[in-house]
Amino acid sequence: MSATVSISAPSRAKARRRGFNWHRMFTITRTELKQLVQAKDYWIPMVLLGAIFFLVVPTILLLTITKIGNVSVVSQISKTLAILPAEAQAQIQGRSPEGRTAYALAVFLFAPVAVVVPLTISTAVGATTLVGERERGTGEFLAHSPATAREIYTGKLIASLVPGYLTTIVGFGLYSLIVNLIAGPDVGGWFFPTAHWWLLMFWVIPPFLAFTLSLVLRLSARVRSTAAAQQASGLVSLPLIMISYTQATGALFGAAVSGWTVGAIAWVVALASLFRGVRSVSRARLLGVADGI
Repeated sequence: MSATVSISAPSRAKARRRGFNWHRMFTITRTELKQLVQAKDYWIPMVLLGAIFFLVVPTILLLTITKIGNVSVVSQISKTLAILPAEAQAQIQGRSPEGRTAYALAVFLFAPVAVVVPLTISTAVGATTLVGERERGTGEFLAHSPATAREIYTGKLIASLVPGYLTTIVGFGLYSLIVNLIAGPDVGGWFFPTAHWWLLMFWVIPPFLAFTLSLVLRLSARVRSTAAAQQASGLVSLPLIMISYTQATGALFGAAVSGWTVGAIAWVVALASLFRGVRSVSRARLLGVADGI
């Protein structure tokens, strides 16, 4: 045991002197993303999930309200608008009951979709990204590579974040196009995305996603199997989905300053969690010889 310590300690000191190597980190990220692209059993469900939430469901509901003119549907959705805060109700635009209903549906009620999709997709990747290395037998190669634990952790983190957030950004763009084409004529022109949606997409969602992944990667590094990692990530992500779901609607219903404040707090918490999460990655865990949780 003492021999191991005498060898590993200088190695760690030498790694610290070298500093953070961005090339090695991006190599890990690129390799991970390449494997995801080649795995059709992953990206096909990912695309379908994004299409259902961002395209199929909004298109059907908005067409039903604005084009088909289903009075019963408009009446039922209009009743749900009563739960919106007074500030949100004052922002609703539209030339007709159908237009006002479509505006509220597009701007307020579909907001949580932008939270659920990236968390679902990214946690599915993050849950298996480290424990999967051991199960595939590639953990030994990664453990003996020149990359430091911090570079491995950061590379895996980015590779987990990119698919979910990229799907959300693309879906957000398509969703904006659908909303403006279908509901725009009844509202008075192109109106989406609103300022609150820009705030949600680029300030509130990223820290929530980063914080969730920091916890998921920590679990993936400690558990013994992919099944255990997926179960544990579900326990972690479900409460965070509920919290971010509430914040998504709250950020859109309330004043913009509340969204800025919550986003700033979320960034601080996420960065602190990411910094601590680096400690969960070690060569011993990649080799499968360290203790679990």
